[in-house]
Amino acid sequence: MKKSTLLFVSTFCVLFSIYLVVVVSLQPDLKYILMDVYTEFFQKEIQNEGIAQEPVSVETDRSFDPTALVSYSGRLKKDTYEEHLSAAELKGLKLIQNDYELYLRVSEKSLVEAYSGKGYKVDSLTHSYPYFTPETKTVLEELGRAYESLAGEGNFFTVSSATRTEEQQKALKRRNRNATDGNSSHSFGVSFDISYIRFNGIRDWDAKAQKNLETVLNHFQQTGKIYVIKERRQSCYHVTVR
Repeated sequence: MKKSTLLFVSTFCVLFSIYLVVVVSLQPDLKYILMDVYTEFFQKEIQNEGIAQEPVSVETDRSFDPTALVSYSGRLKKDTYEEHLSAAELKGLKLIQNDYELYLRVSEKSLVEAYSGKGYKVDSLTHSYPYFTPETKTVLEELGRAYESLAGEGNFFTVSSATRTEEQQKALKRRNRNATDGNSSHSFGVSFDISYIRFNGIRDWDAKAQKNLETVLNHFQQTGKIYVIKERRQSCYHVTVR
């Protein structure tokens, strides 16, 4: 084993041990700091090995015309979870089994972070990570712009869950019997949840804001960009990019 490789493995083991302690203590802020350390470390290692990384395109900020939204009344069409999972397996990454695989995807830029933007904000996450495939992030930003154009400047919805590893999904199932059995569409980088009881950073029932959000989700659903399920137990809309 080369000296540089041995150093890499040793450093990874130390960082991963520290990470486990943080996860057990459920301190999400420290967890994200460690994730940044992992990402930077992997990026340097990949560059040293001479692996070229493709640049990720950054979408320019564009306004959304609310008059372009598909007419909506009544209730959202309920897509099946089988459709969500099939789309995730087809459009998403290979099933992300653990944190090591997630960090590797981040270092390769096949997963990119998203914390906030026009019309949306990602909540502090304890059972998932604020990372998405580049295409999924683009759709999330489009949803946000459409929502703000309808609800008014400065208004935003909250993303309550994002990419989750298979290990996290199993742990969540042990704690929450309503969590999905087997593979979850969250483990492919193309699914996220949007709360319908948290708008503009306030947890409360807001019928107008929820209607605006449903109008936007319906538009993206009817135009073939997303699948949607309303999950009443979690008070959210489960969204998968298709």
